[in-house]
Amino acid sequence: MQLLIVHDDAEVGGQLVGMVHDYTMHQCDLAGSDTAALKWAHEHARCGLLLAQLEAPGIDGLTLGGSLSEIFPGLQILFLPAYPAAEQRLEIATTKVFPEPIDGECLLEAIEAAAAAEPGAPDLFHVMDVLQMCCLSRRSGAVQIVKQAQSGIVYVREGKIVHAESATARGTDALLEIAGWNLVEFAYDESVRAPETISMPWDEALITAITRHKGQTMPEATQRFEERGPSQEMPLLKKRGFFSAFRRS
Repeated sequence: MQLLIVHDDAEVGGQLVGMVHDYTMHQCDLAGSDTAALKWAHEHARCGLLLAQLEAPGIDGLTLGGSLSEIFPGLQILFLPAYPAAEQRLEIATTKVFPEPIDGECLLEAIEAAAAAEPGAPDLFHVMDVLQMCCLSRRSGAVQIVKQAQSGIVYVREGKIVHAESATARGTDALLEIAGWNLVEFAYDESVRAPETISMPWDEALITAITRHKGQTMPEATQRFEERGPSQEMPLLKKRGFFSAFRRS
């Protein structure tokens, strides 16, 4: 499989490329910006996996992922967000989002899962992965979420979930419905806005959805900081594996 890593820090990007070369049989190249990545794409016949920063100088991972998916059908995508891993409220067993410090074993598992995907397979994310990533990244706009014939939209404003719509519901009821869809495809449009119909904190809303769907459709999403009150210090993640301390210096 051919990978493309897009990272604005040449040293960190080089370490990621080295990890792929050392621990997998896949080919891997590095680009330092969206512009460089698009130039690379027009010079190559195939790419199976994009590993990109979610946001950095010259990089918008969501936009780049959409552009490269049009060039390479069946492209799988993994994101490197700017927020630290310790800020995550939810732990996703099959995550495709890797904040620092990166769990290298988990990242390598995700790479191999992408390599094992059928040609042209949809790029599926856990719905909780998508919503948590958009909220912790303090995004504003609309996240369209699709699961087979089902479709819904979740609206965020500076990292807060403010509204949701599905075919049968609006507001909190729609959010709780969408949050139970498990593996989904998604698209993001930062230009779209919506009125505020949801007032509860985003993590409380998602944890409520987990509780509602527990044992039914959401076995992969678990609450990480269940006992943490609003004034408590965020505990550090347990480190594991040979690559667990990998981070930008």
